[in-house]
Formats: sequence, C-alpha cells, structure tokens
Amino acid sequence: MAGNPQRFILPEASRVSRDKRGQVLGHTSGFRGCTVWLTGLSGAGKTTISYTLEAYLCNKGIPAFSLDGDNIRTGLAIDLGFSASDRTENIRRIGEVAKLFAEAGIVIITSFISPYQADRHTVRQLHQRNGLNFFECYVDTPIDICEKRDTKGLYQKARKGIIKEFTGIDSPYELPTCPDIVLKAGEWSIQQCVDKIINFLEAKRIIPFSALNMVRELFVKSDQVEKVKRVALNLPKLQITKLDLQWVQVLSEGWASPLKGFMNEKEYLQALHFGILLDGGVSNQSIPIVLPVHDHDKRRLQDDEQFTLMYGDRPIAVISRPEFYEHRIEERCCRQFGTCSASHPYIKLILDSGNWLVGGELQVIDRIRWNDGLDQYRWTPMELRRKFYELDADAVFAFQLRNPIHNGHALLISDTKRQLTERGFKRPVLLLHPIGGITKSDDVPLEVRIKQHLAVIEDGILDESSTILAIFPSPMMYAGPTEVQWHAKARIAAGVNFYIVGRDPAGIPHPDNGNNLYHTSHGSKVLQMAPGLTQLEIIPFRVAAYDKKKKMMDFYDSNNADDYNFISGTKMRELARSGGALPDGFMAEKAWKILIQHYTSFNQT
Repeated sequence: MAGNPQRFILPEASRVSRDKRGQVLGHTSGFRGCTVWLTGLSGAGKTTISYTLEAYLCNKGIPAFSLDGDNIRTGLAIDLGFSASDRTENIRRIGEVAKLFAEAGIVIITSFISPYQADRHTVRQLHQRNGLNFFECYVDTPIDICEKRDTKGLYQKARKGIIKEFTGIDSPYELPTCPDIVLKAGEWSIQQCVDKIINFLEAKRIIPFSALNMVRELFVKSDQVEKVKRVALNLPKLQITKLDLQWVQVLSEGWASPLKGFMNEKEYLQALHFGILLDGGVSNQSIPIVLPVHDHDKRRLQDDEQFTLMYGDRPIAVISRPEFYEHRIEERCCRQFGTCSASHPYIKLILDSGNWLVGGELQVIDRIRWNDGLDQYRWTPMELRRKFYELDADAVFAFQLRNPIHNGHALLISDTKRQLTERGFKRPVLLLHPIGGITKSDDVPLEVRIKQHLAVIEDGILDESSTILAIFPSPMMYAGPTEVQWHAKARIAAGVNFYIVGRDPAGIPHPDNGNNLYHTSHGSKVLQMAPGLTQLEIIPFRVAAYDKKKKMMDFYDSNNADDYNFISGTKMRELARSGGALPDGFMAEKAWKILIQHYTSFNQT
C-alpha cells in the first residue's frame, strides 16, 4: 500500500467553466455535454442511428461525436477479448472516454452492445458523480430481424460455433430495466429513431428548439376556432393590409419557425443587425417580419393585452402581449436593402407604412385562403413534408423562381438530379417553388406563371413523377443576398436538403441608375457561409445559354462564346408582347404560348 503511487494521483479541476465552453463550442451557445448510450444486440441498428444522429446535430451547429464498438476495438480496447471480464473492462474504458467528451461540452453518442445491466449502471453513476447527463437508449430490435440484417454473417457463424461468446446466441444480453429511451428499430425507420432521440434531447433542454426539424404552426386548434373567433370579435381591432396578410400566412404556416408571431424589438434587432435569431440557439432570419402601425393605432392599442387583426370584415388572428417600438424606416431600409430609394418597389411599401412596429404572439383563426383558383398549390411545410414522405424521397432539392421556366432552368434541374443520383440518392425529388406573395408590377403574374410551369411539366420537360409544384407564400422584397438567405431558410421548414441558387437571386437593377443593385454572384457566396443554414447544401447555378449550333440550351462554355445567345427576361417579355417566336429549343412551345397569350391580352387591356 505504501508503495502504491496511485494514492498520490489527484484530479485537476479545469480553469474553464462549463458555461464558457458552451459559449465557444459550436454554433449554438449553451453547455450541451452529455452521453447518449445506445445499447442493443448486434445488428439492431445502433451504429446507423448513431452516425445519423451525429450528422444531424453537427449540421445544426451542435458538437457531437460517435464512438462505435468496432472502432474502439481496433484502438483503445485492442487488448481485450469477449469474456465477461473483458466486456466489463471495455465498457469501463468507453464510459471514461464518454465522460471526458461530455465534460468538454460534446454530445457523445456511443453504440455498443454493452450486454450487462451492471456495467451500464456503472457508467451512468460515473456521469452522475460528475454532474453530467447520461441517457440510456435501448435499441429494441428482435433477434430475428438482427439476423436478417447481418451482412457479415456473424450470427450464422455463432450458431455454427465458429464464433464463441456471441451476445444473444451463447452469451446473454440483459435487457435494460428502465431505459431513458426505447427505439423500436425493427419497426421504425432510422429517421424516426433519430427524431425520437432529438425530441427527447430537446425536452431535456440539451438542445434548443431551433435545432429541431420542427415546424411551429400558429393556427388555433380546430376545436377552439369558434371560441377564439367569438373572443376576437369582442377585442379591439386593427385593420391590416394585403401585404400584412401575406406575412400572417407565412408565420402561421411555420415558414419562419421558430417565430411565434410578428417580431418583438429584440427579435427585430437580431434579424436586422445579425441576420439571425439567438434565443434558444442560432436560427437564420435575415429579414425582419414585422407589423407596421400608424400613430393613431398605436395610441389606441398600446395599453391592450390583446387585439384582433382584421382583413376587411374578417377576423384573421389575435395578437397577444403586444410590444410597440419605433419603426426607424431609413435605418431598416439601408440595412435590409443597401439603399433607401423611394423608387425601390418594396421600400416604397415600407415608406408608406406606419412609424411604429408591433410584435406579439399570434393565434391565427383560420388557414389563409385567397380563393383565386390557386389555393390547391399552396401547401404548408407540414403538408410538403408528408408529400415527400409519400414519395419516398431521400433527397429534396428546391428551385425558386419568379420568372417563367425555360429549358436552361430545366437543364440545371436535371443536372442537379443527376449529381444527387451519382452521390447515391435513390429518389431525389424537386420542389418547384415559385414566389407567391406580392411582386413588382412588371413581373409575370402568379396565375400565369403557374399555368406556364404546369405546361412545362405536362410537356415532359420536367419529370412529373418526381416534381412537386407548390407556391411559396412570401412577398418578394428584392433585397438580394439578404433576402436569398430567407428564401433558403424557409425551405428547410418544408424538409428541403438542397437548394439551387441562381445568378443575382432576389436582385433588381438599381431603381435610380439602372446598374445592378447587388453583385450578381454574392447571393450564392453568402448562402454558402450563412450562419444557421449548415443543414442545407447550396447548389450554385451553372450558367446556361442558347447554343446556336446545337439549337438547344446548354451550359455556357467561355471558350466558344460566339456560339451562345443570352436571352434575358426583358428580351423574352418583349418577344411575348409582340407575339414573336423564340429560338427552337429555348422553351416548351405550349409554355411559350401561355406567355404570348398573357402579354397580348394585357396589351389589349
């Protein structure tokens, strides 16, 4: 005993607090160190769940790391066999390593059979003694399913006696008596298993709400609609504009999750100055979503705890705990648009709005319907997610546009699908998602664009079986790289994984001098480094032009520049107004006729 040096070893306390680690580690502030211990039979799905969860958390800016049995056995535990004592020592070592990772602020995910209840309990106690969270997650997969999944043939070898002491065959597995999470991995998909863990971690406040792939809808529950409507009709009222109603639709359907309503001043300042929301983790929100009010309405409503938003004679929503704050219009415009020109189409709307902004939580009474014949294409994020699930989509790529589709767009879309297929995706699905809110007066109207898009699909230019045409309800602000982040963030709510970004997205000519208001490549560059969008992969727009020799749209080759003809949107509109013809192969014939019909009838009007 006297010669044992172990008794002179004393652990050193770190000089860095857990709160400080939480501030500097990852993109989402807060200490999140814990261990998620996946236990179950060989072939239960532990490793696949572990790595899928790790990728999900890292994409959300949360540091996570997977420890897998095979990897540990080739390094840290290379000297151990599979006897009962060696299994216990293996789990002891893993538990100590997991504790250190968790202490560092990392969500550590272990995937080990760990067959003995006592060993798992020992690791839990180790974490508890150090004030760390330990969550036992039982991957409950029947042994017959595990055997069917066994690509290495381990179960078959164990049954033949080639492999000794194999858990579930000639070595016991002790079922967890009180696991924190149970995953029915024989019945559920991998994503369902991961979602269960994610929801559990959020409930335990290990990860913020913003890290969930959840959509925060703001609709009143169906059994409460009539009650809330009666209350709303007896509250003070505020008339809102069509533009305001479009933003209510955006908020109520969950496109701007995690917002609970129009922004309060704190959220507004975060969006305006940082381009993100910070409460509960980092969430990209590059544009303010606000409700302007005039002086007389502010004086009338500022002392009310609730009031009703009215559109005409229709009660739309109840706003609760309203917060009024100054609408500094020039500062907002210069920060959001880089200009305060009154000739800019959206800035003009802002200049005509009130001197105050009001934020507060919304209870939206009914789903917003426009009754214009297009509501069937207005799918909420949750509806789109269900549709992608029904299509068995393993990748969803979105393409937003506010102009008609030509064959150059189709070329880009098909090339994107090819890339995804080559990367191993079996069922990539396109979300064709035209902007559906207010646009400037010379843009092609929404109803004409939808008809044109449908014609492109019907002509087989786009694959109907893997294309979803839906309307994105947001107004168009023409705020360049600032706005394009909003366009990308909103699509995440619908379950989009890949986002195609084009040349000068959300840009327009400068309203005063005609030059580009924004650099044509900055939208793409900003998206690829924007905070809070790490779970979305950006696919840059390859430039397509009309190849005069091939008589078709093709990707532009600068070495043969003379072979190409660039037909701008302005030129296309001029041709349509005059009833002219486009070069063969530029656009589907049926789709072009729809544009000609629109512009000729518009000219006659």
